[in-house]
Amino acid sequence: MTITHLVTHSGGFHADELLSSVILTRLYPEATVVRSRDAAWITPGEGRIIYDVGRAYDAEAGIFDHHQRPNPLRESGQPYSSFGLIWKHFGHAYLRALDVPEQDIDHLHAGFDEGFVLPIDLADNGAIEPSAAGPFSGLTLPALLESLKPAFDVRGADAEDRAFAEALAVAGTFVEAAIRGRAAKRRAEAMVLEAISAAGASRVLELPTGMPFRAAVESAGADHMLFVIHPRDNDWALTTIRKGSDTFEARADLPAAWAGLTDAALEEASGVEGAAFCHNARFIAVARTRDAVLKLAELAVAEAGQEMSAH
Repeated sequence: MTITHLVTHSGGFHADELLSSVILTRLYPEATVVRSRDAAWITPGEGRIIYDVGRAYDAEAGIFDHHQRPNPLRESGQPYSSFGLIWKHFGHAYLRALDVPEQDIDHLHAGFDEGFVLPIDLADNGAIEPSAAGPFSGLTLPALLESLKPAFDVRGADAEDRAFAEALAVAGTFVEAAIRGRAAKRRAEAMVLEAISAAGASRVLELPTGMPFRAAVESAGADHMLFVIHPRDNDWALTTIRKGSDTFEARADLPAAWAGLTDAALEEASGVEGAAFCHNARFIAVARTRDAVLKLAELAVAEAGQEMSAH
């Protein structure tokens, strides 16, 4: 069946139907987006997908609302928004449209659902309070997308529709960036696991370039590793390994004596010719050559070992 119309409600918009529209407009670029509450539009019909309006959820009929009672729930008992329903039924096709390798699609679909879609579903249904984000509550994706609504005194019959169209482009950027990031982590995983195997018992993991590594280090059970080195365009980086995704605390910090130093000052403090920079927060240092960064890493491992023994 050819999809000719993508139908959602008129008036003010929220993140769930906006993000649903990102998925559907990618899959059906020739379809017209219709924002209406008119019964003639929100009743299932040939060539249309209806979402976040219509008070029914029937995938075969092409309607995906969540405002009715009983409302659609995940197997976990958590509520769906229209975004969750659209992702459930169209997410795999969307990932293929973004050229995600077939062998990674199920993994990425599930991961994106848990890490990106579910929070939108919960927020839209009031299952989590905005205050859960603390001082960042006004900077969550739903809050930022809804800030793109027209101001109360912006008049005109098409003001909401124009704002929706502009917000759709912004929302699409966020979704595609999130997918690209997850796909990149998936590609990096095999490279990191290979590097971990090559490193053996070493406390230092050497990678061929900068890439996401922490998740692979954890999945490999490489708890002995403390630091990572890799080449950049014109130098080499030495970085710490964070203890988890929700903390900045590292398994081991770089030496306190290096903090905030550059060039000659860092060379003197470390005794390493070619040392160029150490961040004041001691999570990254830079050296001009591989030999120099290896020496910095060796010194960092030795000091970390002394601190661990002291505790």
